[in-house]
Amino acid sequence: MAREPGVPGDPGTGEPAVSFERPTGSLVGSLLVATPLLRDPSFERTVVLLVAHESGGAMGVVLNRATEVPVSEVLGGWGGLADDPAVLFEGGPVQPDSAICVARIRAGVDGQGADRPTGFQPFFGALGTVDLGREPEPLREQVDAVRVFAGYAGWSPGQLEEEIEGGSWFTFEALPQDPFVTRPDDLWTVVLRRQRGLVAAVATYPTDPTLN
Repeated sequence: MAREPGVPGDPGTGEPAVSFERPTGSLVGSLLVATPLLRDPSFERTVVLLVAHESGGAMGVVLNRATEVPVSEVLGGWGGLADDPAVLFEGGPVQPDSAICVARIRAGVDGQGADRPTGFQPFFGALGTVDLGREPEPLREQVDAVRVFAGYAGWSPGQLEEEIEGGSWFTFEALPQDPFVTRPDDLWTVVLRRQRGLVAAVATYPTDPTLN
C-alpha cells in the first residue's frame, strides 16, 4: 500500500480551491482522504496531498501526522520559516530519512515563470516544493507558508488508481491552507465535514467501530 520508491519527483470553510489547470487525468494538488476501509496503520485516517501524479506513478505527503521534532533541530534556519506547529511531519513510509518541503508563495509573486523564487518548484497553483539545500532567508519575503515532511507516500503506475477504485481513498480538491493547518490532528474530520452529501457523515465514523 503506497510504499514503493521510484516515483516522480486552520482549515478553510468555503474559500475557493487553489486555481490552476492540472493535466488531464492528473490528481496533482488534490487531497487523498483515507476511507474507513483503509486500515493500514501507515495510512489510517490520513490526509495526503499529491505533489506528483503522472504515468510513472504518484507521490504525496501525509498532512496530519506531526512529530515532536522541531524543524530547527534538524534543519536550522528553516525552523524560522516553518508554520505552527513548526515540527517535522511524517510524510509517509518511503525514504523516511529524506525531507520534502512544501511551500505556498505569497500573493503577487510569480511562482510559475522564470522569475519564480530560487529553489521553488511549483506543482499546483501557489503550492510548490522548495530545495532545502538552499539558504532559507531569501524566501522569507516570497513565501507565506512552509511545512517540512520526513519521507513520502509513493505509488507505482496504476497503483493509486486501483486503490481509489477499490474504496481506499476519497479524492477532494485542496484548499490553499490545507497543508499548513495549525491543528493537523483535526484535518481528516474537517476535510470530510466540508464535503456535501453523505460523505460528510463519514467524519463521525468511530476510530474503532467494534466498540459501538
